[in-house]
Amino acid sequence: MSPRPPEPIAAPKSLKDRLKNAGSLFRQLPGTFRIFWQASPRGAVLLGALTLVAAVLPAAIAWVGKLIVDTVVAAAQGSVEARARVYGLVGLEFGLMLGSAVVDRGLTLTRELLRANLGNLLNERILQKALALELQHFEDSDTYDKMQNARREASSRPLSLVMQAFSIVRNAITLSTFAALLIALSPWSVVVLMAASIPAFIAEARLAMEGFRLYSWRAPEGRKLNYLEWILTRDSHVKEVKLFGLGELVLGRYRELFQKFFLEDRALAFRRMGWGLGLGLLSLAAFYGCYLFVAGRAAGGHITVGDMVLYLGVFRQGQAAFQGILTSVGSMFEDALFMSNLFTYLTIPTGHEATRMLPALSPERGRDNAIELRDVSFRYPGKEAWALRNVSLTLRPGQKLALVGENGAGKSTLVKLLLRLYEPTEGTILYGGVDIRDMTVEDLRSRFGAVFQDFVRYQFNVAENIGLGHVPALEDRGRIAQAAEEGGASAVIAALPKQYDTMLGGWFEKGQELSSGQWQKLAVARAFMRDDAEVLILDEPTASIDAEAEHALFERFQALAADRIAIVISHRFSTVRMADQIAVLHNGGVEELGSHDALMAKDGRYAHLFRLQARGYRD
Repeated sequence: MSPRPPEPIAAPKSLKDRLKNAGSLFRQLPGTFRIFWQASPRGAVLLGALTLVAAVLPAAIAWVGKLIVDTVVAAAQGSVEARARVYGLVGLEFGLMLGSAVVDRGLTLTRELLRANLGNLLNERILQKALALELQHFEDSDTYDKMQNARREASSRPLSLVMQAFSIVRNAITLSTFAALLIALSPWSVVVLMAASIPAFIAEARLAMEGFRLYSWRAPEGRKLNYLEWILTRDSHVKEVKLFGLGELVLGRYRELFQKFFLEDRALAFRRMGWGLGLGLLSLAAFYGCYLFVAGRAAGGHITVGDMVLYLGVFRQGQAAFQGILTSVGSMFEDALFMSNLFTYLTIPTGHEATRMLPALSPERGRDNAIELRDVSFRYPGKEAWALRNVSLTLRPGQKLALVGENGAGKSTLVKLLLRLYEPTEGTILYGGVDIRDMTVEDLRSRFGAVFQDFVRYQFNVAENIGLGHVPALEDRGRIAQAAEEGGASAVIAALPKQYDTMLGGWFEKGQELSSGQWQKLAVARAFMRDDAEVLILDEPTASIDAEAEHALFERFQALAADRIAIVISHRFSTVRMADQIAVLHNGGVEELGSHDALMAKDGRYAHLFRLQARGYRD
């Protein structure tokens, strides 16, 4: 499947477009704040209170500083009363500075605790959504890119967006108190302060959009970079990498892709530096222009030295506060862009709610429910070719159906439809007389036991590898041992150092690696854990085991599936001939249907394939 990059966000061309785009993006704020509140209501209240205190302290400190300077000047001119006031004012400023330090530390601590809570909450939401997604979503590269974009920023962007919002409030309050002090001395300086900071905001917002588009477009290539790294670092690939000398080829592609990313990042970093330096010089020029004006007024005796100190301190801090507001707005703009990725992912429709009839229907439990496919057709999303076309089959309790056909004939697709991993494009599938779309997926799937060709090798211990086939019995060692016996895995387990407690795989410490055939026996045992399953599906269950083990497995399988529906997909005709009925799929349709003897007598496609394989064994 070739990856499809996400739709790029077009750069706005006019002011109207920019405002419209920004308005759309900042609609992410309510949802972000709801999640923030859910993560820690107490932390949110504490953060708000500390932010309010931190906002008013700078103006109070600046005003006390002015009073200290004026009082010191008066004391130097011989005022005894002023000399006594100096000590009190210094003590007051010390108290305010101490309070400011405590508040800042409190904000840092609160922010870190909120980061952990919020990051954990969002990661849980992302994983919960992943559980709700179906196979079709994971096989769609666009959906997968949305998931990766959401996961990449989940631990940082939401808190950053909230903190930037609080920063705006804090700086706005601080700036309003500074403006009240500045207006009394020079009203026009407030205008200069704001005007000198606006270009920086425009540049920051523009660069934020560029950064977002850059990282969003990278999602498919980022996956490719991770895949190249995976090839060189996982045990599943190392044999072929060594044998075919793939190391330099893969590493070369990794370097090439990394260099592309680096050049893009460097270009953006240089643009940020250039704009930042130029606009910083503009801001510095504005400050020193005001400095010159105020120093001249103080030298002329129009204002006190304390007024000059207050003015310069407030102007510098006010300029920083105003730039902080604009920078926070720009950062919120970028954070909101990434939050749109998260909310887009979380709102992906899963489409598996019962849509045909509510409440959901549930056939009576038991092994007497038949499965019927009526003119079922299916094609994968975005594909024109039919994977299945007009398939009609009836599977009765106790019946063993084998599916055969060349690769791509539709065998695995049919199983996916039975399990509602996909919905039929046309036609109906009935389970116990009920349309499976009227059943909940949980109810439907709980009636199946299956082992797939691409079974999972869980990096857990042996007991868990088997017990995961029926989670309610995960701690039932007796049931697990029985499933291991039924699946032919008992001998494998007996040879392991800690038997059922042996950690498997190579990912974690003291993990025991198994052969493909041994892993497959555990997978078969896992399928047999669901002893109340009404249907058993074996998809190439003997692909990695020897002929003797295969024969033993199917003898056990026939006994276990005596009163159940069993579906077997296999390329080994020695397995297939044991089935009651054999469906030969070709180009998505059922070309032949019957027992082994009947199909051999018909001398059609099945007979041809059987003789080809038999000739291979004889030769």
